[in-house]
Amino acid sequence: MNSIAAQIVADAPASSREFLQSRRSVSVVMVVYMTGEALERSLACVLADPLVDELIVVDNGSTPGEAERLRALRERDGRVRLLTGHGNVGFARGANLGAAKAKGDLLVFLNPDAFLQSGCVAALAREVEDRPGLCIVGGRVLNSDGTEQRGARRGDITPMSALMSMSGLARLIPAWGRYEVHWEGDALPEQAVTAPTISGACFCMRREDFDRVGGFDEGYFLHVEDVDLCWRVRQAGGEVLFHPRAEVIHIGGTSRTSPLKVEFHKGVGLARYFRKRAGGVGQQALAWALSPLVIAAALVRPLVWRLTGRTG
Repeated sequence: MNSIAAQIVADAPASSREFLQSRRSVSVVMVVYMTGEALERSLACVLADPLVDELIVVDNGSTPGEAERLRALRERDGRVRLLTGHGNVGFARGANLGAAKAKGDLLVFLNPDAFLQSGCVAALAREVEDRPGLCIVGGRVLNSDGTEQRGARRGDITPMSALMSMSGLARLIPAWGRYEVHWEGDALPEQAVTAPTISGACFCMRREDFDRVGGFDEGYFLHVEDVDLCWRVRQAGGEVLFHPRAEVIHIGGTSRTSPLKVEFHKGVGLARYFRKRAGGVGQQALAWALSPLVIAAALVRPLVWRLTGRTG
C-alpha cells in the first residue's frame, strides 16, 4: 500500500476502513498512441487516486515531446512503469503486454483520453472483490457535459442486433426493441447490474480472471476487443457488470489517428467478432458474407458525420 493510500485508510470511516486495509493491490494499465493533450490530464487523474498502487503506461507510439514527458513522469513517480520500443502493436496486444508486467492483484484498464472521477477505482475494486466468481466490471462513461456516453452498458452484439440498432429500427419499431444494444437511455440503476457488454474505456478484473480467459484477443488491432472479452467472460460462465457509481469522463476523438482509419479498424474488428462467434456452417457462411458490408458500413460513418456535422 502506497503512503497516500495509508493516510486515506487512517482517515476513512470505520465502515470503509476494513475494506481499504484488506484490499488487494491495484495496477492501472494504459495504452497510449498519439493521444494528444488529454493524456497529461488522464495520467494526473490516475496518480491522484489514492488506491492506485501502480500505473503501467504502454507506449505504442508518441510524439517526441510526449515520449519525453512520459519518461520524466516515470522519474518523478515511482508508481509509474513505462513500456516502450515495441512499436504500434495495436491496443489488444499492448494491453496484454501491460497486464503481463503489472504487479497488482486487480487490473484497471483505462483509455488515455479518459479521466477517472473521485471514487471510481474504489467502486470498481470493491465490486470485483465482492464477487465470488469470474467477473468483469465496467464503469459509467460520461461525456464532458456529464451526459452518459454510448457503449458503457450495451446488449448482446450480434449481426441482427447491430443491424437493428445502427439503423434505428430497434427504436422505431416496438416489436424490435429487444435488439437495441445501446442502453444509456435506460434508468440508471442504484448499484452494479449485469449487462452483456461494457466499455473498454474503463473496467476492472482480477488478475486471475483476466488470465483465465486469456486476456484480450490479439487478433483485434483496434476496437471490438472489449466486446469480445465480455463475450468470452460470459461464455466461461462469468458475470459482466456495469457499475453506475464508477465514473470516468471520456473525451474521445483526441488521437491524431485519422477517423477513417479508426472506423476501418472498427469494421474489421466487428466483422471478425461475428465470424468468431458464429456457430455451424450456415452461420459461418453468413458471417463471412456480411464481413465486407460491415466494413463498408463502418467506413461510411465518418463521411456521414462530416456531412451532418456530427462528431461520432
